[in-house]
Amino acid sequence: MRRRSELVTFFILAFGIWPILAVAAVGGFGFMVWMYQIIAGPPGPPV
Repeated sequence: MRRRSELVTFFILAFGIWPILAVAAVGGFGFMVWMYQIIAGPPGPPV
């Protein structure tokens, strides 16, 4: 019974929680870059 509960926990973490956290981390970083570019302007050579 313990092995089955460990497998269920592993699959919940591996295919449920970690993908959601990965998407949230990448999305959060992209949002921060987007907000920075709205405030500081787009990247490129100085005018």
